[in-house]
Amino acid sequence: MTTAGIGIGILFGTLFLLILLRVPIAFSLGISAVAAALYLEIPLLNIYMKTVTSMQNFVIVACPFFIIMAQFMAFGGITKKLMRFCNLIVGRVPGGTALVNILVSMLFGGISGSSTADVSSIGAMLIPAMVEEGYDTDYSVAVTVTSSLEGVMIPPSQNMLFYSVAAASGISISTLLICGYVPGILLTLGLAIPAFIIAKKRKYPLSEKVDSKEKLKIFLESVAGLMGIVIVVVGTTTGICSATESAALAAAYCLVIAVFMYRSLSFRQFLESLYSALPIMAMSLAIIACSNAFSYVMSYLKVPALLSQVMLSISTNRNVIILLMLALMLVLGCFMDMGVLILVTTPILYPLAVGTLGMNPYHFGVVLVFGFAIGLCTPPVGTSLFIGCKIGNIPVEKCIKAFLPFYIIMFALLLILTFIPELSLILPRMMGLAV
Repeated sequence: MTTAGIGIGILFGTLFLLILLRVPIAFSLGISAVAAALYLEIPLLNIYMKTVTSMQNFVIVACPFFIIMAQFMAFGGITKKLMRFCNLIVGRVPGGTALVNILVSMLFGGISGSSTADVSSIGAMLIPAMVEEGYDTDYSVAVTVTSSLEGVMIPPSQNMLFYSVAAASGISISTLLICGYVPGILLTLGLAIPAFIIAKKRKYPLSEKVDSKEKLKIFLESVAGLMGIVIVVVGTTTGICSATESAALAAAYCLVIAVFMYRSLSFRQFLESLYSALPIMAMSLAIIACSNAFSYVMSYLKVPALLSQVMLSISTNRNVIILLMLALMLVLGCFMDMGVLILVTTPILYPLAVGTLGMNPYHFGVVLVFGFAIGLCTPPVGTSLFIGCKIGNIPVEKCIKAFLPFYIIMFALLLILTFIPELSLILPRMMGLAV
C-alpha cells in the first residue's frame, strides 16, 4: 500500500474508531488529523495554524448570534406567541395542530436555524399538546421531527454557514441563505400534504375556535416577534447588512422585545439563556476549527481527486454520478451528525460536483444541506428523531412507520431540487445577485 493510502486509512480509521468510542466529535476530528499528520510528517505547526485561522472568519461570528437569538426567543416566550399566531391561520383545518406544528417550525426555523433546537423547544410544547388533544403519539412525533428540517433550509441556517466556510471558494453566505427560502417553503408545503391527509382519514380534532377580539390580540402580540425574522430576511436579502450583522441586530431586537414589550424575560432567565447557549456555541466553533485541520490533511492526501476518479470509474454519466452522491449523503446522514458531515465532506464533494459535473456552487450547497438534513430524522443516529421520541416517550421502532409518508415527500423533494436548479436559484437571480 502507498504512503497516501496508509495516511487515508489512519485519518478516517482513527476518526471512526474515536466516534465509536463516543469521543466528542471535535476531539475526534482533531486527533485524527494529528495522527495522520504525524505519519505523513506534516509539521504540526501547519495543523495548528489551520485550526486557528479557521476562526478568523467574520462569517462564523453569525453562528453564536443566531444561537443566542434562538435562546432569547425560547426563554422570552416569543415562540409560544408564534404558535398562537400559526393557530389562527391553520388551526381550524383538519389536523390543525399538526399544521400549526409545521408552520411554526418554518417560522422558528427562520430564527434558530437548527433542527434540534426546533424539536427541543417546539416539540416539548406541541407533542404533549397533540397527544392530549387525541393525536396518536407516533404521528405527533413524525410531524414534529420532519417539520424541524425546515429550520435547516430556511435562513438563518447554521448548516448553510458551515457549507460556505467549508467550500472556501468565495461563496456569499447572504446569497446562499436566500437560495434556501424557496426549498424551505416547498418542504413546508410538501410535509403539510401527508399531515392533512392522515389527519382527515383518522378524523383528528380541530383546534378550538378563537373569537375575533382574541384573534386581533394574538395578531398584534405576534407581529413584534415576527419582526425578528424580518430583520434577518431584509438584512440578508437587501444587502443593507451582512448575515453576521443581521444576526447581531436580530438577537438584540429579540432581547429588547422580550424584556421591555412582552416583559417575559427576567434577569435570571436572561442569564439562563446565555448559559444554555454556551455549550452549543462552544461545540459548533470547536467542530469548525478541528474540521478545518481535518480538511487540510484530506487535501494533502488528494482525497477529493481520488473520490472523483472512483466515481468516474463507476460511470461517466452525469446524472448517475449525481445520484451516487445523493445516495452517499443519505447513507452518511444515517450515521453521523449533520454539521460535521458538511464540514468534512464539502471539501471532498465540492470539487467533484462543481468542478467535474458543473453544478452551480449555490445550488449544490442547497442539495448538500438538504441531503444531510434528512439524516437528522432517520435511524440509527438521527439526532432530531431521538429527541422527538424522547419527548413523546415512545421507542424509535414504534414510530418509524408513521414517518414513511413524510420520508417519501422528502426524498422526492431532494430529487426535484437536485435536477431543477432554478428552484434554488430563482430568488437570488430575481434580485439580481450573482449566482
